[in-house]
Amino acid sequence: MQHCVHDLAASDGLRLFVRDVVPEAPRTAIPVLCLHGLTRNSRDFEDVWPWLAAQGRRVLALDVRGRGASQWDPVPQNYHAGTYASDVEAVLTALGVPNAVFIGTSMGGLITMILAARRPDLIAGAVLNDIGPIIDPRGLARISAYVGKTGAFASFDALADHLLAQQGALFPKADRAFWLRFARRCARETAHGEVVFDYDPAIAQTMAQAAAPQPDLMPLFVALAQKPVLAVRGAISDILPAEGLAAMAGAKPGLHTVEVPDVGHAPTLEEPAARDAICAFLQVFP
Repeated sequence: MQHCVHDLAASDGLRLFVRDVVPEAPRTAIPVLCLHGLTRNSRDFEDVWPWLAAQGRRVLALDVRGRGASQWDPVPQNYHAGTYASDVEAVLTALGVPNAVFIGTSMGGLITMILAARRPDLIAGAVLNDIGPIIDPRGLARISAYVGKTGAFASFDALADHLLAQQGALFPKADRAFWLRFARRCARETAHGEVVFDYDPAIAQTMAQAAAPQPDLMPLFVALAQKPVLAVRGAISDILPAEGLAAMAGAKPGLHTVEVPDVGHAPTLEEPAARDAICAFLQVFP
């Protein structure tokens, strides 16, 4: 397995960081594109892309603008899913990828649904990780309460303590190693030795929209429903409610589903239930 990175330009010139994992075996299968959640980055998939690549698939993982190694946007109003969808179009065009199986966690799933309506030719199929057209307002309120507060923390251990206190109810069976991995994936160390969350705090400005009536996302899901879709739900999620998953199944006959036990928002996709379901789902795509 070979791992390289790309520094690519969005349509407005902003620089985007993309990880590119190429399998050692001939890459004949449709590639996979991994899209992370609101305050996260491509490191969320560092333990996912090895087993995806082992299937002979090229795996791409984007740092959405304002996150990870991608450039921060000087215009915070650009921090919305429509812009991110345009960035994905630019990335796939630059890399010569005509289509891919999308794996979208939370915000990454919203980006996927937008692209299904805008550019369905780019999507061979999709895994929606703990997201759908019906979003629980309790989860939105929880996320709104912390997004934009990027630190600093004295160490990754201190950040792990903070994350456990803040989000421990979402992963009740997680051990200390889990929280340290969580901390190292979502944060970075500054030149002064402090640890801060690895995103532009200005992304919080668009979260103010969460207080407004939610837009109707069902037309976007219906557009995506023309493709094979696997819906992953954390069994104790406060973002994708059980009735939301049921509504997705009603809108798409033949929807693949899996529920990850003892996990909230969002599964890491390293859980055996999620991994097995994704591996089986990918067999649909030669």
